[in-house]
Amino acid sequence: MEFRYLPMTESDKQEMLAAIGVESTEELFSDIPESVRFKQELNLKKPANESALMQELSTMAGKNANLKEYTSFLGAGVYDHYIPSVVDHVISRSEFYTAYTPYQPEVSQGELQAIFEFQTMICELTGMEVANSSMYDGGTALAEAVTLSAGQTKRKKIIVSKTVHPESRAVIHTYAKGQNLEVVEIDHHHGTTDLEQLENELDEETASVVIQYPNFFGQIEPMNDVNELIQKQKKTMFLVSSNPLALGYLTPPGDFGADIVAGDTQVFGIPAQFGGPHCGYFATTDKLKRKVPGRLVGQTTDENGERGFVLTLQAREQHIRRDKATSNICSNQALNALASSVAMSSIGKHGLRKMAALNMQKARYAKQKLEEKAISVSFSGPFFNELVIELSENVTKINEKLLDEGIIGGYDLSLYYPELKGHMLVAVTENRSKNEIDKFVKELGDING
Repeated sequence: MEFRYLPMTESDKQEMLAAIGVESTEELFSDIPESVRFKQELNLKKPANESALMQELSTMAGKNANLKEYTSFLGAGVYDHYIPSVVDHVISRSEFYTAYTPYQPEVSQGELQAIFEFQTMICELTGMEVANSSMYDGGTALAEAVTLSAGQTKRKKIIVSKTVHPESRAVIHTYAKGQNLEVVEIDHHHGTTDLEQLENELDEETASVVIQYPNFFGQIEPMNDVNELIQKQKKTMFLVSSNPLALGYLTPPGDFGADIVAGDTQVFGIPAQFGGPHCGYFATTDKLKRKVPGRLVGQTTDENGERGFVLTLQAREQHIRRDKATSNICSNQALNALASSVAMSSIGKHGLRKMAALNMQKARYAKQKLEEKAISVSFSGPFFNELVIELSENVTKINEKLLDEGIIGGYDLSLYYPELKGHMLVAVTENRSKNEIDKFVKELGDING
């Protein structure tokens, strides 16, 4: 056959038509009026055979700026981090690679244990009591936290800091529209949430306050101060979006009184891969465990007293009683959660702290070198591995010139923050060497004049 990946033969087709008592494929569409049928040929290229198709796709893929050939200083939610080689070896095993939802525990112990370990490590990092088996990505996990807070408090007002990732805020607005929630955005002041404006907006109608830690600009928010303001309003919940790698060094949000911590584990074992797929996490307090979207895996013992794992809790109304659903998420990212579990296990708790510290040290070295080149660093507060710099030239044009030098530059903040025109968000991870940072600063300084 010319297309070996399309296994159906003409005889297979005729056999299936005969089985259902139909003479042709066209007869299957007989209920559709002739007047609305599309009778022309689709304007598509003729199909290629496999070898020609592979050559065409390889040529197209070769035009991408990949992280093997380019040095990346682009972060803004997707990062170039160290991935232990064991990650690909484990997730490529067929029992994991093809696994979906482990409804039958007797044949899914490996998958269930991997999810259980994922939940445990997320709880340890965030300082929370319960974590689910993963979600699609950080943005949807945070939006689910918002809708949970509205349902729990029976309130409609959500306060979101503008230092939360712009794409996550967009997802929150989308979810809020369906739930008829009011979303109020708080401005930033010197790179962190404007606490005075937050205090003025907080009232007895506020369901929750959403903060990112570290925030979109890489700055560390004053979490204790935010929590003190929230505590003045009874029932208002404290929701935190957090980079789990940063929590290897920073105080966990649970210690600051967070009710829900959500985020993305792309930083652990998941390549940048042009923006996705990712793996969201969702962690909360024990009292909210029955409101958690998705599912929870728990540890138990079998009839012989042997340790085992099962799906302990999942909100079945998400599947069958949709009018009573607390969430529209019924699935998870099992394979990517496994990748993150393997990465975290391989790196270990001491290695994770060292990895987080390396991010902070290298980012501060970059800050020092940038300032020596007379490139202004916009915010002076404590930060993790991202910093905002101000440039005299157009950021898009600068990035185009950097690309010619084999460097993927930072994020143009004017795309979402008009007031930050000419500002670039630069990410420095543990993967960046001293030579790479020095080259980036030199090229940036030369281009910026």
